Amino acid sequence: MIDNKKIVVVMPAYNAEKTLEQTYREIPFDIVDEVILTDDFSKDKTIEKARELGITEIIRHDRNKGYGGNQKSCYNRALELDADIVIMLHPDYQYTPKLIHSIAYIIAKGVYPCVLASRILGKGALKGGMPIIKYVANRFLTFFENVMLNQKLSEYHTGYRAFSADVLRSINYNVNSDDFIFDNQMIAQIFWAGFEIGEVTCPTKYFDDASSINLKRSTVYGFGVLGVSIQYRLAKWGIWKSKIFK
Repeated sequence: MIDNKKIVVVMPAYNAEKTLEQTYREIPFDIVDEVILTDDFSKDKTIEKARELGITEIIRHDRNKGYGGNQKSCYNRALELDADIVIMLHPDYQYTPKLIHSIAYIIAKGVYPCVLASRILGKGALKGGMPIIKYVANRFLTFFENVMLNQKLSEYHTGYRAFSADVLRSINYNVNSDDFIFDNQMIAQIFWAGFEIGEVTCPTKYFDDASSINLKRSTVYGFGVLGVSIQYRLAKWGIWKSKIFK
């Protein structure tokens, strides 16, 4: 805990057997109270590895629900456990758990209610091996989103993020997509609800066992991002309101 605030790390997992232990071992349990692992019907031994590591809060889907569906299970369970701060950490070791202290303290001390770990602040993305095509797409989409949402984030597409329980209870993330666009919808909902988002710089790693979506799904995600941004602006203008902005 920090200042009597319960900190829960959630790990949405899919075929994370090879990287789960390395990720888990770096979680700072001097402040983290609970770890929740949700397994999205993995084909490997992610569940067995989680039990071996002593993770007690394990949710296993009986079918693959998708990246967004996996996160919904994470956040719902964290709120059931009365978490005050919820930190999503991918178990593929692409993001370092060593930033959990910094992220958690920003929220616990009331500086920001939501924090994103940005790969774009500094030179972490390209230095860590982000493919140039993904970097360029990231920069274009982020620019478009900042214009449409009237914000100034360095990145909207990081998978390393943390929320106060108040943020999670204030937005209806359960109506969002079960696919990768869930992440983007959630950020838009947070801004819609009037919350501010802070950022910390984060190194990243691209390697064979790290999760990554293929070109086709990346393209679908990119068009989805444009759609969410346009929906947000139309809703702000009172022209049309999506179900995710209520």
